[in-house]
Amino acid sequence: MKKIILATHNKGKVREMKEILSNLDIDILTKDDAGIDIDPEENGSTLEENALIKAKAIYAIKEIPVIADDTGLFVEALNGAPGVRSARYAGMDGNDSANREKLLDELKDIHNRKACFETVVCFIDSKGHETFAKGRCYGTINREEAGDNGFGYDCLFTPQGESRTFAEMSDEEKNKLSHRAKALNQLRILLEEYKG
Repeated sequence: MKKIILATHNKGKVREMKEILSNLDIDILTKDDAGIDIDPEENGSTLEENALIKAKAIYAIKEIPVIADDTGLFVEALNGAPGVRSARYAGMDGNDSANREKLLDELKDIHNRKACFETVVCFIDSKGHETFAKGRCYGTINREEAGDNGFGYDCLFTPQGESRTFAEMSDEEKNKLSHRAKALNQLRILLEEYKG
């Protein structure tokens, strides 16, 4: 069975990515599974650059195909912030809770709550070729947290056309709508060929 390493330690991302890719006959490894304990500095100015930084760092160590992603939450009223810095919005040591608190504080008196989650996925195959895919999910930012089945900003984000946040949905429901699922599904044909 062919192997792919997921270039993340984020347990929420690992769970989502494994579930989205579960029907492929590929052994999906985490960085921990592969014995990799590096976290390259995500100093790119775009999601694409950060996904590539992570993918290249892992591929350079193992030369096994890698999937890396970078995700941002782009809020219209904040000129696209937190954007590429979503994971570090409250500072370098920012955690999910601090990031959400900062976002809610900045939006407290703002009526326009439109936002977009965007994920860019970078796949490096066994020959070192890079392929990118992008997924977006439009929605709004709630005024307070709702739900506990997510991570990051999931408990604040309600997808367009829905009445519940990502964190109020089951994994299966979220994975039909999410930005990450859309990006990974674009790679599905390539991954089907890779496994063959």
